[in-house]
Amino acid sequence: MTNPPTQLPQGSLTIAVIGDVHDQWNADDERVLKALGADLVLLVGDFGNEAVEIVRSIAALSLPKAAIFGNHDAWYSASKWGAERCPYDRQKENRVQQQLDLLGAAHVGYGKLDFPEFGLTVVGARPFSWGGSDWKNAGFYAAYYGVRNFQESVDRIVASIKEASYDHIIFLGHCGPKGLGDQPEDICGKDWGQLGGDHGDPDFTDAISQARLLGKSLSLVAFGHMHHHLRHRKDRLRHSLVRDASGLIYLNAARVPRIISSGAGWLRNVSLVTLESYQVTQALLVWVNQDLQIVDQEMLYSF
Repeated sequence: MTNPPTQLPQGSLTIAVIGDVHDQWNADDERVLKALGADLVLLVGDFGNEAVEIVRSIAALSLPKAAIFGNHDAWYSASKWGAERCPYDRQKENRVQQQLDLLGAAHVGYGKLDFPEFGLTVVGARPFSWGGSDWKNAGFYAAYYGVRNFQESVDRIVASIKEASYDHIIFLGHCGPKGLGDQPEDICGKDWGQLGGDHGDPDFTDAISQARLLGKSLSLVAFGHMHHHLRHRKDRLRHSLVRDASGLIYLNAARVPRIISSGAGWLRNVSLVTLESYQVTQALLVWVNQDLQIVDQEMLYSF
């Protein structure tokens, strides 16, 4: 039996979605998130190449949070290619496990985290995803999760959906789901090699479909991985938001680099999603300066 939703704070919830970090995280990030009034922080992974100290700092974030690991977070452990380039002795330390231990329950990959203060559950998709329709890094997933194929991956995600304490679910992934477009500029479109093709995760798509069949209320699917800056053209950015026919919002927060230098110091970006009555009413990408002021913003969606 699920618990009834509690009333959202002052009728709304501000969700900060942090795109691919790639080693760009420090103590100023908590200051920025608090200044922006973030009630809940979602982190889409790629914190660095098995960057234990970055993950340690993120784990110390005092705001309510949920995170998922990306492909770079197992950069030297998931594949033979990575293991051959590993700069540390993998026989003596396991940095993937160190990261998992540091985040603990905040890591929702193949899991879920209930937020009773908001009356919702964040459910994680497949962690450490590289994206695409090929089952990659089979040994890694078998060893860490006992998952051997896409169907078993769907089953793991659906099990977490069924265990959710609340009927309203927010999905968090590293790569987004398949089915949102196959052009290079699309939200999960392939923009390298032979251009075009849907690089989303099919197991993520199937799990979302199963959540609907289970009668769950869905408002937001947040992810990253596919950077907004395109490799094949510089005259535009990747699509970063899609709204489907049901009103479900898919948000790619991977504006990389997320911290840049300006004449007056640094600027860093955060995607801000407003949830009212369990529906997304606004999504913004904001740039904040070192004085904690928003100096630029891009309206991604407004209802």
